[in-house]
Amino acid sequence: MRFSGAALAAGLQLPTVALASHGSQKPLGDDRLDSTPATKGGKHPNIVFILTDDQDLHMNSLDYVPLIKKHLLDEGTLYKRHYCTTAICCPARVSLLTGQQAHNTNVTDVNPPHGGYPKFINQGLNNNYLPIWLQEAGYNTYYTGKLFNAHTVENYNSPYPAGWNGSDFLLDPYTYNYLNSSFQRNQDPPKSYEGFHSVDVLAEKSLGFVDEAVRADSPFFLGIAPVAPHSNVESNTLGDDMGDDWGNLPDIEEFAKFGPPVPAKRHEHLFKDVKIPRTPNFNPDKPTGANWVRLRKKLNQENIDYNDHFYRQRLRTLQSVDELVASVVERLEEHGVLDNTYIFYTTDNGYHISQHRLNPGKECGFEEDINIPLIIRGPGVAKGVVSEIVTTHVDLAPTILNIAGLPHRADFDGEAIPLSRKDIEDTVKTRHEHVTVEFWGFAVSEGGKLFDEDEERLTLNNTYKGLRIIGRGYNFYYAVWCNNEHELYDLSTDPYQTNNLLHPTTTKPKTLLGVEFHKVIARLDSLLFVLKSCKGRTCVRPWEALHPQGNVANLHDALGKRFDVFYEQQQKKVRFDRCELGYIVDAEGPQFERDGVVYKAGAGGWYKRGGISWSEWT
Repeated sequence: MRFSGAALAAGLQLPTVALASHGSQKPLGDDRLDSTPATKGGKHPNIVFILTDDQDLHMNSLDYVPLIKKHLLDEGTLYKRHYCTTAICCPARVSLLTGQQAHNTNVTDVNPPHGGYPKFINQGLNNNYLPIWLQEAGYNTYYTGKLFNAHTVENYNSPYPAGWNGSDFLLDPYTYNYLNSSFQRNQDPPKSYEGFHSVDVLAEKSLGFVDEAVRADSPFFLGIAPVAPHSNVESNTLGDDMGDDWGNLPDIEEFAKFGPPVPAKRHEHLFKDVKIPRTPNFNPDKPTGANWVRLRKKLNQENIDYNDHFYRQRLRTLQSVDELVASVVERLEEHGVLDNTYIFYTTDNGYHISQHRLNPGKECGFEEDINIPLIIRGPGVAKGVVSEIVTTHVDLAPTILNIAGLPHRADFDGEAIPLSRKDIEDTVKTRHEHVTVEFWGFAVSEGGKLFDEDEERLTLNNTYKGLRIIGRGYNFYYAVWCNNEHELYDLSTDPYQTNNLLHPTTTKPKTLLGVEFHKVIARLDSLLFVLKSCKGRTCVRPWEALHPQGNVANLHDALGKRFDVFYEQQQKKVRFDRCELGYIVDAEGPQFERDGVVYKAGAGGWYKRGGISWSEWT
């Protein structure tokens, strides 16, 4: 294995690159983008999909991986506005592999009853996800590393994950134990790799699958999923059912010991002076956010010093991933297949450390947790480009099927990502501008030590629905929590989300986007009302659900004065009836499909949607 040039990485900056310009887009519903992915000798392209765990974008992790820069960033496109839709491992991974929002998969947690591998099986998804579809198209499919949480040394064969020609999965309870991992190959029993670094073991398995896939002489998909830079966790649970009793949840300290990630020995000395970027939201003097986040105390210096160490350990652990990426690219090149291979590099969710006074963790709607790396290289992909189009995890399965020459599925909640420079430029103007953000359950502080005697490892009531929307002249995050507190950040003027414009103590602006403040809120709330339970096309084109006549395509259009009564008085508002640990519809207040109204020009200006199928409205 070649070693990383990590010592050169500190302070490394992303290349200066072109941004896409405005143009036009082919309407949704066409099976593929105008530019069909290139093939070599008539053979479908290969696809390598590298999925890290908890990697950040906003703490500059990409500045410390020079080999990824060399092989992926310089040779492909960085989608800087890529978002996960649920900021926790298993729901994010299921959405990625199915192209569906978590409220449609109903896999909303990392353990049963609301998540994990058993929930994936119970929802019938094992026979209806990406590898199955690719095999039907003639692809050989391989996967190694972490698939889902609660995929364990006891349930790995009940049943086996379907759709893989070859597999070597990391298994709980050893998934996050860097020096004591267990892998399970094909239908063999699990094997322990105690004493070996997990990412190094994974790298060798990845190269073996590349060799196997090339020998088979068929187009292939290879998923590679290192746990880095996730925290190190020593656990004794086997994906047990956590239950729904808020007052009787198991004590997480009894079955899981959290700590910083553990780098390979060759990387332990790196980055000794590096610290978390001191951005305006780093341990701020004034509280930020809503709900439990706003109650956080300021971190003391001992806590900050520990968090800086935690951050350095993440960067050190990523060096093994950097080497893994280089070795896979070089092996593809040795086999002569690199030019006909797409390589995706992303992560399941982002991460925060000290921003908003939060200790290491994810599960929030802040940019640190939801805005994550996505890099794509391959035939026809623009090189050295940074794209600002909005993309999400539910767009990835449609993109991969597009590459494989398969049609768009009606149950996809996303749309294919444009890959060529021309397609990126053509889609800027009319591509979806929003991200549906959703979460259920609790938040976890993953630092190894709690520095405040009042701090709990688990924080309940972390259920919320959010909307991220980025368009011409606006850049907002709007959310409603299960206790019905609201959040709004104008990231055009507040990029670090330190000023919640909807908190009772905040002085609200009189106007926003040239209209009265409350008018913008009404539109954002209605858009979230549609998205929080959307399915299929409605998730991509939600304004069409509110305006079936097709005269509203974005927030600017919706701000027309003629729509004021519709949005401010007639439409239902997003609210929760109670907080729950998972997706339980009767806890989530009014539902657009049942209770919402749609705008129709004419007498009254609107009519009720409830109870009539979408096809009858269009």
